[in-house]
Amino acid sequence: MKTYEDFLREYAQQNDSLVVMTAENRAAIRNLPPHLGNRFIDVGICEQTMVGMAAGLALRGRKPVIHALATFLTLRAFEFIRTDIGIPGLPVTLVGGVPGFLSDGNGPTHQAIEDISILRGIPNMQVFCPADAVELAAGIPSIIDSGKPCYIRYYGGPAVVDHQPFEYGKAEWLATGTDVALLSYGFLIREVMSARKKLEAAGYSVSVINMRMLSPVDEETILRAGRSHQLVVTIEDHFLKGGLYSIVSEVYMKYLYDHNWGSSETLMMRETNMPYFTYHEDYRLAKVYPIALENRWFKPALLDRVLDHEGFTGEKLAHRIQTELKQKSILPSKN
Repeated sequence: MKTYEDFLREYAQQNDSLVVMTAENRAAIRNLPPHLGNRFIDVGICEQTMVGMAAGLALRGRKPVIHALATFLTLRAFEFIRTDIGIPGLPVTLVGGVPGFLSDGNGPTHQAIEDISILRGIPNMQVFCPADAVELAAGIPSIIDSGKPCYIRYYGGPAVVDHQPFEYGKAEWLATGTDVALLSYGFLIREVMSARKKLEAAGYSVSVINMRMLSPVDEETILRAGRSHQLVVTIEDHFLKGGLYSIVSEVYMKYLYDHNWGSSETLMMRETNMPYFTYHEDYRLAKVYPIALENRWFKPALLDRVLDHEGFTGEKLAHRIQTELKQKSILPSKN
């Protein structure tokens, strides 16, 4: 299997424009220096300087791929990313290490759980959240060759699913059901697939959608999930505000507004159990249940304990979703 590091080495051999930089975050690229020579630059713990240097190199025709811990890359250097890279739209790839729960034992100062919200707010900034090493290696070529800035929420762990070919800006359906659609991204796909297995065993028909990219986001898939299921669940190791739940909400509201479908019609039909209108298209969408971090940082521990404490193991995700289905009477109880 070709790794992220393998791709960068091979790409650099074929393209003199590639420059790899790091702010003392070498975990994913520790074997590259002998192969890249002076095209490998470690700036030390100087994220802002690295972003400024990358912008200058991009202006000279280079394709910088820069690495740092996600927290310090997206927060400490944000103004440099926005101004030096975002406003001119330079082709710099920003790779954030140990984002979300992957920061496990570190406290709030090192937890990147608002990174997606911050970066996707920059116009034309792409956001790629690979589920594993296979998807990372599959997606990185189109990201680097896109000619646009991109933030990669890095995860290079082993794959637990057989991926479909990577398609830029498109989500991936890992399973297809009719009752509940689970939308997620990054390493949590492992837990989401486990949750699906438990929900299916309980009698529910469950879809799993790996969003892959959150900017640009696959609006068509989000709406398809909303039209074809009774409940959509967003699952993410990110603050509730600004992440996937916010993205789905934005897509929903734009869709309803574009079709002149106001809240009054939706409420009326739900409260009266009115059948679908026969004289024009039905635009109702499934309710959305968010599973995310609400107004707090997570408790540091080893990763398995973090997932268990925060309710993100496959078993606890399934339990939370079943409880929601029963309490809101969204579907008849299956057991």
